Amino acid sequence: MNKKDFEVIIIGGSYAGLSTAMALGRSLRTTLVIDAGNPCNRQTPHSHNFLTQDGSTPNEISEIAQDQVKKYNSVHFYNGLVVSGKKVKNGFEVTTHKGDSFTAKKMVFASGIKDLMPSIKGFSECWGISVVHCPYCHGYEIRNTKTAIIANGDRAFHLASLINNLTDQITVLTNGKHDFDETQIKKLERHNIKIIDKKVLEIEHVNGHLEKVVFYDGSKESFEYAYASIPFEQNSHLPKMLGCNLTDQGHIEVNAMQKTTQEGIFACGDNSSMMRSVATAVYGGNLTGAMINHELTQESF
Repeated sequence: MNKKDFEVIIIGGSYAGLSTAMALGRSLRTTLVIDAGNPCNRQTPHSHNFLTQDGSTPNEISEIAQDQVKKYNSVHFYNGLVVSGKKVKNGFEVTTHKGDSFTAKKMVFASGIKDLMPSIKGFSECWGISVVHCPYCHGYEIRNTKTAIIANGDRAFHLASLINNLTDQITVLTNGKHDFDETQIKKLERHNIKIIDKKVLEIEHVNGHLEKVVFYDGSKESFEYAYASIPFEQNSHLPKMLGCNLTDQGHIEVNAMQKTTQEGIFACGDNSSMMRSVATAVYGGNLTGAMINHELTQESF
């Protein structure tokens, strides 16, 4: 790529990044999208709860989005991984793993998050297929099935309250001693939600489709699906390198306009929102693009 200087650099070319790029492209802003092609939902068979694309595969949605964004000539694409970044006189400079450097007035992190898999054999193979994170994204499709919740405490209780409307066959697997208070236990009992507080050893599955959960004591329990709440970390170390604050939960801190705590840097998508869905990523990206265009306009008009 010959061009090295842009108005905006977007790190991450999934739904949030592409949505940002479309908004900027439609305002004729010179924009570079840098993406390594490794989205966190790559194992998910279908995406749901996104109007006009309900039931499409994540890849199908991405391909349509890329084709549409590429029609805007001011938007450029670079396949690679950004390894470093710094503030410079008129904005920011980033360097990729190939040694290429680019500069821009504004920067967007649409780099997503990385799920940290527990040490449960078979878990990662099932993640996004039969072990899922969100009832809004997957709940309708797995309704009325024998369902586990692999979580503890308030998070498990919250999931149970949501899933209770979708199936009456729920068991909470706390993976050790449960952390519910007396009120929570009474509510779970009232809704016939069982608690198993044994430590989970393994998930038996066929090509990612859960069949049984195996506990350390050798006992097994059959399930068709499971919800799980697992920790995550930022997919990119650059936001922290550039001084962006993180929330207590680990998301990039942004205001209502998607601005981070560092002037000129924006963030959108899973890295800065508790709502992990295609629809919210697209919304966040669209807003980000509009806000950046507004800033650039105010600075030059």
